[in-house]
Amino acid sequence: MNRPTIVIIGAGLGGAIAAFDISHTLGDRARVVVVSRGDIFHFTPSNPWVAVHWRKKAAIEVSLPEVMKRKGVEFIGVGASGIRPHEKGIDLSDGRTLHYDYLVIATGPELAFDEIPGLGPDGHTVSICHVDHAVEAAAAFDRFVENPGPIVVGAVQGASCFGPAYEFAMILDTELRRRKVRDKVPMTFVTSEPYIGHLGLDGVGDTKGLLESEMRQRHIKWITNAKVKSVDAGMMHVEEVGEDGAVKTTHDLPFAYSMMLPAFRGVEAVRGVEGLTNPRGFVLVDKHQRNPTWPDIFALGVCIAIPPTGPTPVPVGVPKTGFMIESMVSAISANLKNILDGREPSNEASWNAICLADFGDGGVAFMAQPQIPPRNINWSASGRWVHTAKVAFEGYFLHKVRKGQAEPIYEKLALDLIGAHKLRRVTKSSPTPETLP
Repeated sequence: MNRPTIVIIGAGLGGAIAAFDISHTLGDRARVVVVSRGDIFHFTPSNPWVAVHWRKKAAIEVSLPEVMKRKGVEFIGVGASGIRPHEKGIDLSDGRTLHYDYLVIATGPELAFDEIPGLGPDGHTVSICHVDHAVEAAAAFDRFVENPGPIVVGAVQGASCFGPAYEFAMILDTELRRRKVRDKVPMTFVTSEPYIGHLGLDGVGDTKGLLESEMRQRHIKWITNAKVKSVDAGMMHVEEVGEDGAVKTTHDLPFAYSMMLPAFRGVEAVRGVEGLTNPRGFVLVDKHQRNPTWPDIFALGVCIAIPPTGPTPVPVGVPKTGFMIESMVSAISANLKNILDGREPSNEASWNAICLADFGDGGVAFMAQPQIPPRNINWSASGRWVHTAKVAFEGYFLHKVRKGQAEPIYEKLALDLIGAHKLRRVTKSSPTPETLP
């Protein structure tokens, strides 16, 4: 009997786990193929640690081909250059073409540094978005410590991933204090969020109070509702916007070291495919993680389109956090099983979020169920235990990837115990979400 071919594009936090979960769920009923630009998995949440030498790059890497082979998954370490949904074809960057029966897009984003003059590793700021960027940021930090000066950290307009910016600002503060040079380094946090702790989620619990308190304690000034206009060598030009969207004041911020998270957009392979993506290049999905135009295409993670939680004076995107992404994986695996069983997809991701933001000597944790408000659970807390928990989670997740596991039974039992489910429990009285724009 011919087995359908399921192709997963991307092998990051979402794509690797999707490969393990789909292969486990479907067994030998389908051929599972992963297409990835390169053979190495990197644990992205550890990048802020790499940038201050708390981790070596090799410590957060996993070679994927052998792991995938053990799990019965074919691995192609060549990136996709284009998708042709009419023909169910994927163009690879080496000139080959790959056919699929079902496609799972888990590419992550393209980093839009070019949208602001002077931004990014090719400009005048460092990045922690990729482990190679973090290695470069660590080298720049070593040079900075030899001749310290002002630091500017934050996230630009249109950014949708704010947690790492807060983490890196606090981690820098911790490391500078350890090196006994914090007194020589004025720090400013610049963000497009309407208030500190918004996080693209309109806050979770008291993240506003917790993060403002941390910044005051650490002598970090901040500018919210900020638009970065351009970055010169040693100088960032920022507009601060009022509630009406008009420019309230401008800031010329000198810096000797700066890390600003960019806005994201969809990757070139999918951007502009009619019916597949929005104008920004993010993949459109319905409540089953399936594209409305091309029902044989599913998507998960940072590459999907999610509308903002509400209007803000400066554009702010919605983050796709780790547990939320894993819930999308679970929904896609279950829905592919439905399809192979001759039934319509019926499973919905819970989009619950459990996050640990490490500050080196403490941190902030939050749980949002679901991630997008209104919520059934809206909790946040801080303490030294968060750093310990983040270190433990890093080790656990890397262990999962090395073993090729999506959700070991003990993880499922622990999550069930605290009510953090990956699939939404739909009842007859449950409202039906609309297709996401």
